[in-house]
Amino acid sequence: MRSAAAAAVVRYGCLRMMYRAYQAQSDFLDPVRALAKMAVDALDNPPFALPSFLPVRNLSAAYSLLSRSNLSHTRPDYGIASIKVGNREVEVHEEVAHVTPFGTLLRFKKDVDTVQPRVLLVAPLSGHFATLLRATVKTMLPDHDVYITDWHNARDVPLEDGKFGFDEYIEHLIRFLDVIGPGAHIVAVCQPCVAALVAVAVMAEQNHPSQAASMTLMAGPIDTRQNPTKVNELAQSKPMEWFEKNLIATVPSRYPGGGRRVYPGFVQLAAFMSMNMARHVKAHMELYDNLAKGEHEKAKVTKDFYDEYFAVLDLAADFYLETVRIVFQDHELPLGTLTFRGNRVEPRAIRKTALLTVEGERDDICAIGQTVAAHDLCTSIRPYMKKHHMQAGVGHYGVFSGTRWTNQIYPILKNVVLSSD
Repeated sequence: MRSAAAAAVVRYGCLRMMYRAYQAQSDFLDPVRALAKMAVDALDNPPFALPSFLPVRNLSAAYSLLSRSNLSHTRPDYGIASIKVGNREVEVHEEVAHVTPFGTLLRFKKDVDTVQPRVLLVAPLSGHFATLLRATVKTMLPDHDVYITDWHNARDVPLEDGKFGFDEYIEHLIRFLDVIGPGAHIVAVCQPCVAALVAVAVMAEQNHPSQAASMTLMAGPIDTRQNPTKVNELAQSKPMEWFEKNLIATVPSRYPGGGRRVYPGFVQLAAFMSMNMARHVKAHMELYDNLAKGEHEKAKVTKDFYDEYFAVLDLAADFYLETVRIVFQDHELPLGTLTFRGNRVEPRAIRKTALLTVEGERDDICAIGQTVAAHDLCTSIRPYMKKHHMQAGVGHYGVFSGTRWTNQIYPILKNVVLSSD
Protein backbone atom coordinates (compact mmCIF):
# COMPACT_ATOMS: atom_id res chain seq x y z
CA MET A 1 0.00 0.00 0.00
CA ARG A 2 2.80 2.37 0.88
CA SER A 3 4.60 1.74 -2.40
CA ALA A 4 1.37 2.34 -4.37
CA ALA A 5 0.77 5.56 -2.48
CA ALA A 6 4.34 6.67 -3.08
CA ALA A 7 4.02 5.90 -6.80
CA ALA A 8 0.81 7.96 -6.94
CA VAL A 9 2.57 10.89 -5.30
CA VAL A 10 5.46 10.69 -7.76
CA ARG A 11 3.08 10.45 -10.71
CA TYR A 12 1.06 13.44 -9.48
CA GLY A 13 4.26 15.41 -9.12
CA CYS A 14 5.35 14.52 -12.67
CA LEU A 15 2.03 15.65 -14.09
CA ARG A 16 2.29 18.96 -12.29
CA MET A 17 5.85 19.33 -13.55
CA MET A 18 4.82 18.72 -17.18
CA TYR A 19 2.65 21.84 -17.21
CA ARG A 20 5.17 23.85 -15.20
CA ALA A 21 7.98 22.85 -17.57
CA TYR A 22 5.95 23.96 -20.55
CA GLN A 23 5.08 27.25 -18.88
CA ALA A 24 8.68 27.86 -17.79
CA GLN A 25 9.93 27.32 -21.35
CA SER A 26 7.25 29.67 -22.70
CA ASP A 27 8.12 32.34 -20.14
CA PHE A 28 11.82 31.99 -20.95
CA LEU A 29 11.26 32.45 -24.68
CA ASP A 30 8.82 35.36 -24.41
CA PRO A 31 11.61 38.02 -24.30
CA VAL A 32 13.35 36.31 -27.24
CA ARG A 33 10.17 36.42 -29.29
CA ALA A 34 9.58 40.04 -28.31
CA LEU A 35 13.07 41.01 -29.46
CA ALA A 36 12.54 39.11 -32.72
CA LYS A 37 9.29 41.03 -33.27
CA MET A 38 11.13 44.33 -32.68
CA ALA A 39 13.78 43.25 -35.18
CA VAL A 40 11.13 42.51 -37.81
CA ASP A 41 9.52 45.92 -37.27
CA ALA A 42 12.93 47.60 -37.58
CA LEU A 43 13.99 45.70 -40.70
CA ASP A 44 10.66 46.27 -42.44
CA ASN A 45 10.69 50.01 -41.85
CA PRO A 46 13.14 52.81 -42.74
CA PRO A 47 16.06 53.13 -42.66
CA PHE A 48 16.58 49.36 -42.99
CA ALA A 49 13.69 48.55 -45.28
CA LEU A 50 15.38 47.70 -48.57
CA PRO A 51 12.91 45.71 -50.71
CA SER A 52 15.54 44.60 -53.17
CA PHE A 53 18.26 43.74 -50.63
CA LEU A 54 18.04 39.97 -50.21
CA PRO A 55 20.06 39.62 -46.94
CA VAL A 56 17.71 42.04 -45.15
CA ARG A 57 14.62 40.23 -46.45
CA ASN A 58 16.02 36.85 -45.39
CA LEU A 59 16.89 38.15 -41.95
CA SER A 60 13.44 39.70 -41.55
CA ALA A 61 11.80 36.41 -42.57
CA ALA A 62 13.88 34.46 -40.04
CA TYR A 63 13.03 36.87 -37.24
CA SER A 64 9.37 36.73 -38.22
CA LEU A 65 9.26 32.95 -37.84
CA LEU A 66 11.02 33.20 -34.47
CA SER A 67 8.57 35.82 -33.23
CA ARG A 68 5.66 33.52 -34.11
CA SER A 69 7.03 30.44 -32.31
CA ASN A 70 4.53 30.45 -29.47
CA LEU A 71 1.08 29.23 -28.57
CA SER A 72 -1.90 31.33 -27.59
CA HIS A 73 -4.33 30.24 -24.87
CA THR A 74 -6.89 32.93 -25.64
CA ARG A 75 -9.74 32.51 -28.09
CA PRO A 76 -9.09 34.39 -31.35
CA ASP A 77 -11.76 36.74 -32.67
CA TYR A 78 -14.36 35.34 -35.02
CA GLY A 79 -13.86 38.47 -37.08
CA ILE A 80 -17.29 38.35 -38.72
CA ALA A 81 -18.37 42.00 -38.77
CA SER A 82 -20.86 41.70 -41.63
CA ILE A 83 -22.31 39.21 -44.07
CA LYS A 84 -24.10 39.54 -47.39
CA VAL A 85 -27.76 38.53 -47.16
CA GLY A 86 -29.44 38.66 -50.53
CA ASN A 87 -28.30 41.87 -52.19
CA ARG A 88 -27.30 43.82 -49.10
CA GLU A 89 -24.50 43.79 -46.57
CA VAL A 90 -25.77 43.15 -43.05
CA GLU A 91 -23.91 43.84 -39.83
CA VAL A 92 -23.22 40.89 -37.53
CA HIS A 93 -23.06 41.26 -33.75
CA GLU A 94 -21.97 38.61 -31.28
CA GLU A 95 -24.62 38.17 -28.60
CA VAL A 96 -24.28 36.03 -25.46
CA ALA A 97 -27.49 34.00 -25.26
CA HIS A 98 -26.45 31.89 -22.26
CA VAL A 99 -23.27 31.32 -20.30
CA THR A 100 -21.93 28.72 -17.87
CA PRO A 101 -18.45 28.41 -16.33
CA PHE A 102 -17.48 25.99 -19.12
CA GLY A 103 -19.10 27.44 -22.21
CA THR A 104 -21.02 30.27 -23.83
CA LEU A 105 -23.97 29.94 -26.18
CA LEU A 106 -22.97 32.61 -28.66
CA ARG A 107 -25.34 34.02 -31.25
CA PHE A 108 -24.28 35.78 -34.45
CA LYS A 109 -27.14 38.25 -34.52
CA LYS A 110 -28.17 39.95 -37.77
CA ASP A 111 -30.73 42.64 -38.53
CA VAL A 112 -32.79 40.92 -41.22
CA ASP A 113 -36.43 41.24 -42.17
CA THR A 114 -37.26 37.54 -42.45
CA VAL A 115 -37.24 34.87 -39.75
CA GLN A 116 -34.46 32.41 -40.49
CA PRO A 117 -34.04 28.82 -39.26
CA ARG A 118 -32.21 28.74 -35.91
CA VAL A 119 -29.18 26.47 -35.91
CA LEU A 120 -26.99 25.35 -33.00
CA LEU A 121 -23.50 24.69 -34.37
CA VAL A 122 -21.73 22.33 -31.97
CA ALA A 123 -17.98 22.91 -32.06
CA PRO A 124 -15.43 20.27 -31.10
CA LEU A 125 -13.87 20.42 -27.64
CA SER A 126 -10.56 18.91 -28.65
CA GLY A 127 -7.75 21.34 -27.96
CA HIS A 128 -8.80 24.23 -30.20
CA PHE A 129 -11.33 27.00 -29.76
CA ALA A 130 -14.69 27.11 -31.51
CA THR A 131 -13.25 29.72 -33.89
CA LEU A 132 -11.90 26.74 -35.82
CA LEU A 133 -15.42 26.72 -37.33
CA ARG A 134 -15.26 30.34 -38.44
CA ALA A 135 -15.60 29.36 -42.12
CA THR A 136 -18.55 27.10 -41.29
CA VAL A 137 -20.30 29.96 -39.53
CA LYS A 138 -19.67 32.41 -42.39
CA THR A 139 -21.11 30.00 -44.93
CA MET A 140 -24.27 29.36 -42.90
CA LEU A 141 -24.94 32.92 -41.73
CA PRO A 142 -26.68 34.33 -44.83
CA ASP A 143 -29.47 31.72 -44.58
CA HIS A 144 -29.59 30.85 -40.88
CA ASP A 145 -29.79 32.34 -37.39
CA VAL A 146 -26.56 30.78 -36.15
CA TYR A 147 -25.63 29.96 -32.56
CA ILE A 148 -22.37 28.24 -31.57
CA THR A 149 -21.02 26.39 -28.54
CA ASP A 150 -18.16 28.70 -27.59
CA TRP A 151 -16.26 26.42 -25.18
CA HIS A 152 -14.05 27.95 -22.47
CA ASN A 153 -10.45 27.11 -21.65
CA ALA A 154 -10.57 24.73 -18.67
CA ARG A 155 -7.45 26.27 -17.15
CA ASP A 156 -9.48 29.45 -16.64
CA VAL A 157 -12.34 27.71 -14.79
CA PRO A 158 -11.95 27.73 -10.96
CA LEU A 159 -12.17 24.42 -9.11
CA GLU A 160 -15.25 25.55 -7.22
CA ASP A 161 -17.21 25.52 -10.49
CA GLY A 162 -17.17 21.72 -10.33
CA LYS A 163 -16.40 19.00 -12.83
CA PHE A 164 -17.04 18.86 -16.55
CA GLY A 165 -17.39 15.41 -17.99
CA PHE A 166 -19.25 13.68 -20.80
CA ASP A 167 -22.64 13.99 -19.10
CA GLU A 168 -22.05 17.68 -18.38
CA TYR A 169 -21.25 18.24 -22.06
CA ILE A 170 -24.55 16.64 -23.05
CA GLU A 171 -26.39 18.71 -20.45
CA HIS A 172 -24.91 21.84 -22.02
CA LEU A 173 -26.28 20.88 -25.43
CA ILE A 174 -29.74 20.18 -23.99
CA ARG A 175 -29.70 23.47 -22.11
CA PHE A 176 -28.51 25.40 -25.17
CA LEU A 177 -31.27 23.91 -27.36
CA ASP A 178 -33.77 24.79 -24.64
CA VAL A 179 -32.53 28.41 -24.60
CA ILE A 180 -32.79 28.66 -28.40
CA GLY A 181 -36.30 27.24 -28.22
CA PRO A 182 -38.54 24.74 -30.07
CA GLY A 183 -37.87 24.06 -33.73
CA ALA A 184 -34.11 24.69 -33.75
CA HIS A 185 -31.66 22.56 -35.72
CA ILE A 186 -28.40 21.06 -34.50
CA VAL A 187 -25.22 20.69 -36.57
CA ALA A 188 -22.30 18.88 -34.94
CA VAL A 189 -18.80 18.80 -36.36
CA CYS A 190 -16.35 15.97 -35.62
CA GLN A 191 -15.92 14.89 -31.99
CA PRO A 192 -19.26 16.19 -30.58
CA CYS A 193 -21.36 14.16 -33.03
CA VAL A 194 -21.73 11.45 -30.39
CA ALA A 195 -22.80 13.93 -27.70
CA ALA A 196 -25.20 15.64 -30.12
CA LEU A 197 -26.89 12.37 -31.01
CA VAL A 198 -27.16 11.47 -27.32
CA ALA A 199 -28.63 14.89 -26.44
CA VAL A 200 -31.24 14.56 -29.21
CA ALA A 201 -32.09 11.01 -28.06
CA VAL A 202 -32.46 12.05 -24.42
CA MET A 203 -34.70 14.97 -25.38
CA ALA A 204 -36.79 12.64 -27.56
CA GLU A 205 -37.24 10.18 -24.69
CA GLN A 206 -38.36 13.05 -22.46
CA ASN A 207 -40.62 14.46 -25.19
CA HIS A 208 -38.78 17.72 -24.60
CA PRO A 209 -40.50 20.70 -26.25
CA SER A 210 -37.16 21.92 -27.68
CA GLN A 211 -36.31 18.74 -29.58
CA ALA A 212 -34.23 19.56 -32.67
CA ALA A 213 -36.09 19.65 -35.97
CA SER A 214 -33.04 18.26 -37.74
CA MET A 215 -29.67 16.84 -36.75
CA THR A 216 -26.62 17.04 -39.02
CA LEU A 217 -23.59 14.98 -38.02
CA MET A 218 -20.41 15.85 -39.92
CA ALA A 219 -17.29 13.67 -39.84
CA GLY A 220 -18.05 12.36 -36.35
CA PRO A 221 -16.95 9.17 -34.53
CA ILE A 222 -20.33 7.50 -34.05
CA ASP A 223 -18.78 4.04 -34.48
CA THR A 224 -14.98 3.99 -34.57
CA ARG A 225 -14.93 0.24 -35.18
CA GLN A 226 -15.61 1.06 -38.84
CA ASN A 227 -12.40 1.58 -40.86
CA PRO A 228 -10.23 2.53 -37.83
CA THR A 229 -7.78 5.42 -38.39
CA LYS A 230 -4.45 6.06 -36.66
CA VAL A 231 -6.31 8.17 -34.11
CA ASN A 232 -8.67 5.28 -33.35
CA GLU A 233 -5.84 2.77 -33.17
CA LEU A 234 -3.91 4.91 -30.69
CA ALA A 235 -6.95 5.14 -28.43
CA GLN A 236 -7.33 1.37 -28.60
CA SER A 237 -3.67 0.52 -28.10
CA LYS A 238 -3.31 1.89 -24.56
CA PRO A 239 -5.21 1.19 -21.33
CA MET A 240 -7.04 4.07 -19.68
CA GLU A 241 -4.37 4.17 -16.98
CA TRP A 242 -1.82 5.13 -19.64
CA PHE A 243 -3.85 8.12 -20.80
CA GLU A 244 -4.34 9.35 -17.25
CA LYS A 245 -0.69 8.86 -16.32
CA ASN A 246 0.88 10.34 -19.44
CA LEU A 247 -1.54 12.94 -20.77
CA ILE A 248 -3.28 14.51 -17.78
CA ALA A 249 -1.64 17.45 -16.01
CA THR A 250 -2.53 19.92 -13.27
CA VAL A 251 -3.07 23.60 -14.02
CA PRO A 252 -0.46 25.81 -12.27
CA SER A 253 -1.71 28.03 -9.47
CA ARG A 254 -1.01 31.20 -11.50
CA TYR A 255 -4.21 30.61 -13.50
CA PRO A 256 -7.85 30.89 -12.33
CA GLY A 257 -8.22 27.12 -12.74
CA GLY A 258 -5.16 26.35 -10.65
CA GLY A 259 -5.31 22.79 -9.34
CA ARG A 260 -7.78 21.58 -12.00
CA ARG A 261 -6.80 18.38 -13.81
CA VAL A 262 -6.70 18.89 -17.59
CA TYR A 263 -5.59 17.44 -20.87
CA PRO A 264 -3.37 20.37 -21.92
CA GLY A 265 -3.96 21.96 -25.29
CA PHE A 266 -0.24 22.03 -26.00
CA VAL A 267 -0.11 18.22 -25.64
CA GLN A 268 -3.05 17.81 -28.02
CA LEU A 269 -1.43 20.14 -30.54
CA ALA A 270 1.85 18.21 -30.36
CA ALA A 271 -0.06 15.00 -31.06
CA PHE A 272 -1.86 16.51 -34.06
CA MET A 273 1.35 17.95 -35.50
CA SER A 274 3.27 14.71 -35.07
CA MET A 275 0.76 12.99 -37.36
CA ASN A 276 1.70 15.32 -40.24
CA MET A 277 5.02 16.85 -39.17
CA ALA A 278 6.44 16.92 -42.70
CA ARG A 279 3.44 18.95 -43.85
CA HIS A 280 3.90 21.54 -41.07
CA VAL A 281 7.64 21.82 -41.69
CA LYS A 282 7.01 22.34 -45.40
CA ALA A 283 4.38 24.99 -44.65
CA HIS A 284 6.82 26.98 -42.51
CA MET A 285 9.58 26.66 -45.08
CA GLU A 286 7.18 28.05 -47.68
CA LEU A 287 6.20 30.81 -45.25
CA TYR A 288 9.87 31.76 -44.90
CA ASP A 289 10.26 31.85 -48.69
CA ASN A 290 7.08 33.94 -49.12
CA LEU A 291 8.26 36.46 -46.53
CA ALA A 292 11.76 36.63 -47.99
CA LYS A 293 10.34 37.21 -51.48
CA GLY A 294 7.87 39.81 -50.26
CA GLU A 295 4.88 37.66 -51.24
CA HIS A 296 2.78 38.96 -48.36
CA GLU A 297 -0.61 37.71 -49.59
CA LYS A 298 0.63 34.12 -49.74
CA ALA A 299 2.32 34.55 -46.36
CA LYS A 300 -0.89 35.88 -44.82
CA VAL A 301 -2.82 32.73 -45.72
CA THR A 302 -0.28 30.59 -43.86
CA LYS A 303 -0.07 33.03 -40.95
CA ASP A 304 -3.84 33.12 -40.52
CA PHE A 305 -4.05 29.34 -40.51
CA TYR A 306 -1.34 28.90 -37.86
CA ASP A 307 -2.64 31.79 -35.75
CA GLU A 308 -5.79 29.69 -35.38
CA TYR A 309 -4.01 26.34 -35.17
CA PHE A 310 -1.66 27.54 -32.43
CA ALA A 311 -4.51 28.92 -30.29
CA VAL A 312 -5.12 26.05 -27.87
CA LEU A 313 -7.33 25.37 -24.89
CA ASP A 314 -7.09 22.82 -22.10
CA LEU A 315 -9.79 20.16 -21.77
CA ALA A 316 -11.17 19.15 -18.40
CA ALA A 317 -9.59 15.78 -17.60
CA ASP A 318 -12.94 14.14 -16.84
CA PHE A 319 -14.33 15.03 -20.25
CA TYR A 320 -11.22 13.90 -22.12
CA LEU A 321 -10.83 10.57 -20.32
CA GLU A 322 -14.53 9.74 -20.47
CA THR A 323 -14.60 10.53 -24.19
CA VAL A 324 -11.64 8.22 -24.85
CA ARG A 325 -13.29 5.42 -22.91
CA ILE A 326 -16.90 5.85 -24.05
CA VAL A 327 -16.33 6.69 -27.72
CA PHE A 328 -13.01 5.17 -28.74
CA GLN A 329 -12.44 2.20 -26.44
CA ASP A 330 -15.78 0.80 -25.29
CA HIS A 331 -17.91 1.95 -28.28
CA GLU A 332 -20.83 2.40 -25.91
CA LEU A 333 -23.15 4.23 -28.31
CA PRO A 334 -23.15 1.69 -31.18
CA LEU A 335 -23.17 -1.23 -28.71
CA GLY A 336 -26.21 0.16 -26.89
CA THR A 337 -24.53 0.41 -23.48
CA LEU A 338 -24.18 4.19 -23.21
CA THR A 339 -25.93 5.82 -20.27
CA PHE A 340 -26.72 9.42 -19.41
CA ARG A 341 -27.13 10.21 -15.74
CA GLY A 342 -27.55 6.49 -15.08
CA ASN A 343 -30.23 5.85 -17.73
CA ARG A 344 -29.70 3.90 -20.94
CA VAL A 345 -29.62 6.11 -24.04
CA GLU A 346 -32.03 4.99 -26.77
CA PRO A 347 -31.37 6.54 -30.21
CA ARG A 348 -34.46 4.71 -31.49
CA ALA A 349 -36.51 7.15 -29.41
CA ILE A 350 -35.75 9.82 -32.05
CA ARG A 351 -38.75 10.14 -34.35
CA LYS A 352 -39.36 13.82 -35.05
CA THR A 353 -35.79 14.86 -35.94
CA ALA A 354 -34.51 14.59 -39.52
CA LEU A 355 -31.02 13.14 -39.87
CA LEU A 356 -28.19 14.11 -42.23
CA THR A 357 -24.73 12.54 -42.02
CA VAL A 358 -21.70 13.78 -43.94
CA GLU A 359 -18.35 12.07 -44.49
CA GLY A 360 -15.19 12.94 -46.41
CA GLU A 361 -13.63 10.46 -48.84
CA ARG A 362 -10.08 11.18 -47.64
CA ASP A 363 -10.78 11.74 -43.96
CA ASP A 364 -7.86 10.25 -42.02
CA ILE A 365 -9.27 11.24 -38.62
CA CYS A 366 -12.86 10.01 -38.90
CA ALA A 367 -12.99 7.53 -41.75
CA ILE A 368 -15.83 6.58 -44.07
CA GLY A 369 -18.43 4.47 -42.27
CA GLN A 370 -17.98 5.96 -38.81
CA THR A 371 -20.58 8.74 -39.12
CA VAL A 372 -23.12 7.03 -41.36
CA ALA A 373 -23.41 4.43 -38.58
CA ALA A 374 -25.87 6.85 -36.95
CA HIS A 375 -28.52 5.70 -39.44
CA ASP A 376 -28.41 2.15 -38.07
CA LEU A 377 -28.98 3.47 -34.55
CA CYS A 378 -31.82 5.90 -35.32
CA THR A 379 -34.21 3.20 -36.46
CA SER A 380 -37.42 5.12 -35.74
CA ILE A 381 -36.65 8.03 -38.07
CA ARG A 382 -38.63 7.53 -41.26
CA PRO A 383 -36.53 6.84 -44.37
CA TYR A 384 -37.56 10.04 -46.14
CA MET A 385 -36.19 12.00 -43.16
CA LYS A 386 -32.73 10.42 -43.45
CA LYS A 387 -29.94 11.38 -45.81
CA HIS A 388 -26.23 10.57 -46.12
CA HIS A 389 -23.63 12.37 -48.19
CA MET A 390 -20.08 11.21 -48.90
CA GLN A 391 -18.03 14.09 -50.28
CA ALA A 392 -15.43 13.02 -52.81
CA GLY A 393 -11.95 14.49 -52.70
CA VAL A 394 -11.94 16.00 -49.21
CA GLY A 395 -10.20 15.18 -45.96
CA HIS A 396 -11.42 15.87 -42.46
CA TYR A 397 -11.32 19.67 -42.55
CA GLY A 398 -12.73 19.80 -46.06
CA VAL A 399 -16.03 18.50 -44.73
CA PHE A 400 -16.75 21.80 -42.95
CA SER A 401 -14.49 24.36 -44.64
CA GLY A 402 -13.23 25.17 -48.12
CA THR A 403 -14.81 25.31 -51.55
CA ARG A 404 -16.34 21.81 -51.56
CA TRP A 405 -17.98 22.47 -48.20
CA THR A 406 -19.41 25.75 -49.49
CA ASN A 407 -20.44 24.62 -52.96
CA GLN A 408 -21.34 20.94 -52.56
CA ILE A 409 -21.96 19.99 -48.92
CA TYR A 410 -23.64 23.12 -47.59
CA PRO A 411 -26.47 23.18 -50.17
CA ILE A 412 -27.46 19.68 -49.00
CA LEU A 413 -27.41 20.76 -45.35
CA LYS A 414 -29.39 23.90 -46.17
CA ASN A 415 -32.04 21.85 -47.96
CA VAL A 416 -32.39 19.43 -45.04
CA VAL A 417 -32.82 22.33 -42.61
CA LEU A 418 -35.38 24.10 -44.81
CA SER A 419 -37.38 20.96 -45.50
CA SER A 420 -37.67 20.14 -41.78
CA ASP A 421 -38.08 23.70 -40.46
